[in-house]
Amino acid sequence: MKQTLLIVRHGQTTWNVEHRLPGQLPGVSLNEVGRQQAARLAEALRVLPLSSIISSPLERAYHTAEYLAQGRDLEIIREPDLMDTNVGPWAGQVIDELAKNDPAWKAYVKDPTVAPEGIETFPQVQQRVVAAVERWLARENIGAYPVFVAHADVVKLLLAHYAGLNPAQAGVLTIDNASVSMVEIPRDKPEESHPHVVAIGWNPQPGWLKAPEPEKPAPTDTQEAGEQKT
Repeated sequence: MKQTLLIVRHGQTTWNVEHRLPGQLPGVSLNEVGRQQAARLAEALRVLPLSSIISSPLERAYHTAEYLAQGRDLEIIREPDLMDTNVGPWAGQVIDELAKNDPAWKAYVKDPTVAPEGIETFPQVQQRVVAAVERWLARENIGAYPVFVAHADVVKLLLAHYAGLNPAQAGVLTIDNASVSMVEIPRDKPEESHPHVVAIGWNPQPGWLKAPEPEKPAPTDTQEAGEQKT
C-alpha cells in the first residue's frame, strides 16, 4: 500500500516571462504558452488514475488544475494554504530591480529563513503547505494518486520536507512551469518506511532542454592575417 503524490507547478504566466513577483496577488493568469504547457502535461498524465485534485485558489494554479481535470470525474478542491509565498510589498515588482535596489530582498534571497515584517519565511511557508497536504492525505477518500497544484516555492518546500532537507536548501531545486514532481509514501508500515522522492520538476518539454548552439570554427592563419589588414 502506498500513496503517490503528484505535486504540480502552474503553467507559464506573463509575469513569469517578465520576472515579476506575483506573490499572492489575484488576477495573474496563464498566458498562451502556459495553457499549452498545462494541456501537454495533462495529456502526459493521462495514463495515471488521478484520484483527487487539490489546488491553490490563485488563478494560475486553478486554471492549470482545470486542464488536469478534463475528461476525469474529479472536482477541483481549492486549498488556500497552497497559495504562493506572501511577499508583502514586493508583490508585483520586477526581481532584477529588487536585486539592484533593495538590500532586504538580497538578504532574503541569500537566507529565506529570515524575512522582514510582512514577508513569509521559507520555514513558515513550509509549515503551512505541509500541514495542508498532510491534512488532505489523512482523508479516507483522497485516493492513491492525489494531485496538488501550486507554485514554485510551494513545490520546492514540499519536496524538501519529504526528502529530509532543510527548508533553506529548497532554493537549489529547479521547478519548471507546468512540471510535476512525484513522492511515494508507504502506508502499510509508515513507521518503518520513508517517503521516496521519485521525480523532481518533470515535464514533457523542459525549459532547460535546448540544443546547444554550434561552435564557430576557429579562424585559420590566413583569415587572421586578412582581418589584420582590414
